[in-house]
Amino acid sequence: MPKARKSASGATSVVSSAMSSRLPSRAASPSAPRQRFRFFDLPAELRVRIYEDLLLMPEPVDLDPMNYRVIHPRLALFLVSRRMHEEAYRVFYAQPLRLFPFHGRFFETKKPLLTRLPARYRQVVNTIELRLGPGWSRPPKCQNVKPALGLMDCTNLRNMKILVQTDPSDTVFNGFRGRGATEDTYKWFCIDLLSGILEQVPSLETIEIDAWVKKDMPLVTALRRKVEEANKRLVWGRCLREREASEGSAERVALDGALASLSISNEAPRLVHVHA
Repeated sequence: MPKARKSASGATSVVSSAMSSRLPSRAASPSAPRQRFRFFDLPAELRVRIYEDLLLMPEPVDLDPMNYRVIHPRLALFLVSRRMHEEAYRVFYAQPLRLFPFHGRFFETKKPLLTRLPARYRQVVNTIELRLGPGWSRPPKCQNVKPALGLMDCTNLRNMKILVQTDPSDTVFNGFRGRGATEDTYKWFCIDLLSGILEQVPSLETIEIDAWVKKDMPLVTALRRKVEEANKRLVWGRCLREREASEGSAERVALDGALASLSISNEAPRLVHVHA
């Protein structure tokens, strides 16, 4: 009996060795070395498009508590290499930039975003946004166009977007403007801001005015006149265009109703031939 067990054990070892010889080896076979992707061999137009997909934001760049989540990860692209930094920052800072902070945490800051940027970044700024209305009763001290703001470094600035959120000249603000303030106080404050920007940035070409108020409000009218005096191209924003279109359609409906009540058609008169 012991001899039989020994032969069985020997047969098992022979089978296991034969099976192990058929199994593939676990040792990794040497693979071909990976080739690095030569990003800078791409055409410049394609590289710019990639930068735009990675860096452009849906809203104007501004001081905001969420920048460490939204903007900071994107700026890691600047650290890849010196050449990538030179190409990427020109795309990032060419997108719209808010001139004065809007978020409550930075509303009273002494240094707006433009002031904090190095001069080389200011030189590639292409579009700025100016919001008028917030803080109208007591505008923060940072809302000024002193040389420290850095506007004179913005030699590539071509476009400016003005958004009027509130016009305190409306009668609804009577009694809330503060001591010594009139219905025109904030209007002239805004005109002084625009005048200072136009004086320091002669490269401006197009100014877009948009508003959450009516187009004929005193502040909007004064801004329009200032832009026309400076011989700049004036463009109306989306909110004003949509409001004007809706008001025009409403007036058209009212006119059609009035004519219908008088049994008068607004169609062109028809020529009728009468035969004697």
